[in-house]
Amino acid sequence: MKVDVLLGLQWGDEGKGKVVDYLASKYKVVARFQGGPNAGHTLEFDNIKHVLHQIPSGIFRDDIKNIVGNGVVLDPVIFKKEIEDLKKLGIEATKNLFVSKKTQLILPTHRLLDAHQEKLKGNSKIGSTLKGIGPTYQDKIGRQGLRVGDTLMSDFSERYEKLKSKHIAELDEEGRNQLKELEPAFIEAINYLKTLNLVDGEYFINAELEDGSNVLAEGAQGSLLDVDFGSYPFVTSSNTMVAGACSGLGVAPSKIGEVMGVFKAYCTRVGSGPFPTELFDETGERLRKEGHEFGATTGRPRRCGWLDLPALKYAVMINGVTQLFMMKADVLMSFDKVNVCTGYRLSDGTTTNKLPYDLVNESVEPIYTELPGWNDSMPASGKYEDLSENLQSYIKFIETEVGVPISIVSMGPDRSQTLIR
Repeated sequence: MKVDVLLGLQWGDEGKGKVVDYLASKYKVVARFQGGPNAGHTLEFDNIKHVLHQIPSGIFRDDIKNIVGNGVVLDPVIFKKEIEDLKKLGIEATKNLFVSKKTQLILPTHRLLDAHQEKLKGNSKIGSTLKGIGPTYQDKIGRQGLRVGDTLMSDFSERYEKLKSKHIAELDEEGRNQLKELEPAFIEAINYLKTLNLVDGEYFINAELEDGSNVLAEGAQGSLLDVDFGSYPFVTSSNTMVAGACSGLGVAPSKIGEVMGVFKAYCTRVGSGPFPTELFDETGERLRKEGHEFGATTGRPRRCGWLDLPALKYAVMINGVTQLFMMKADVLMSFDKVNVCTGYRLSDGTTTNKLPYDLVNESVEPIYTELPGWNDSMPASGKYEDLSENLQSYIKFIETEVGVPISIVSMGPDRSQTLIR
């Protein structure tokens, strides 16, 4: 069997959680391969809204195994709370939840370092979620991080104290005082973590594939936030593209099957960084209001703008996307006209349909194509064919420009508001 990969193709918040939940019934295993509690995957069904941060989105189905891969950075305190919150909903998450022993641990000092480092950047801050993601990946690359499997070692306490002391040396007095408040919950969560299904993740995944199980790899954030190919330095600290699924789970590239890319019918971004099609006027505010564009993890208002096709085509290219899922088509239903960016005009007067290397400092003016709007909600028939001609034309325009078919169109947040083509 193969590993199908589901990715965000913009700056995150594309609606990956809903799609994973919708597709999950077709898979026996759902795996998270990168990111951490900076992710916020929102799922809505049975009139209840759920937000998952570290637990894979297949957890709401009893017959699916869910694994947190080695490419993830795990905050045990948040993880424990997520499991307990699911239990309140009658979901015993621990039964089908597995964690790779090679998953890196987020310590309380990582969170404090994150806030401290962001504060020192002043006006150059990247808009971190302050969950300790960056410092944890720094320790991983610096070969001094702690992993989930280390909690089972007899000298874990010594290892923890050694790394903690290095972090404390970088913190100010305020940070050191906060550590005293955060540490007890961390120790409690570590003891809880040791009672869960801790596995050799790479063997787990490959054994499932050998047994004929199909696997869905679930990405966090978005491709334009990839540490190598995103709008650097305003990026996350991990590989959010399809290659990250191989290194983040321990599967060979030859094991990758479908690559499914999720994008919104418009664009949003949280935090700092370049955003060529961002709207600063009433239209941008209207998009934010109609789309309820506030971060699932931070609650921060998202920056909003029109769909950016050069950026979308770039993400499709580097990921080898085989099919597209368009989310939030219903949000644009009240607009008489919609714009789509099909290229950029650069500071030297030239035009391009490619994403510039230095998008941060390059003066980029979007070149728009105007298309007629639509007034569609979810068709009562549940059939794509019953969408308006204008919306179908919008979808066809994107497919023609990008060269990849759009297989799913989402017409609302609920699981049921999904159209399959």
